[in-house]
Amino acid sequence: MARVKGGFTNRRRHKKVLKLAKGYFGSKHRLFKTANEQVMKSFMYAYRDRRQKKRDFRRLWITRINAAARINGMTYSTMMHGLKLAGIEVNRKMLADIAVNDAKAFADLATAARAKVNA
Repeated sequence: MARVKGGFTNRRRHKKVLKLAKGYFGSKHRLFKTANEQVMKSFMYAYRDRRQKKRDFRRLWITRINAAARINGMTYSTMMHGLKLAGIEVNRKMLADIAVNDAKAFADLATAARAKVNA
């Protein structure tokens, strides 16, 4: 049986990893072993952060809604509770956008929510 060293296959695999490691600092983009470690770690970060991004945006939206609600004299929790009682189904992403771009419309929503909470 002839001996197979796998030079072509290894070179192709190394080139693929080094291409993915382009732009990394120091030996992380030059040496295969360190580049491979960093690329694997980068894939783990990417997987984790695709899920974390959703959490981060929800936190941002809640912060923006809370700030706008306090300008209108109520807290985030009373605002959301009032909207639910009023039957207004607007998700947090849209509410945050309204809070930032259309203060009058948000004030109208806050008034409707306050009326239902106080009633």
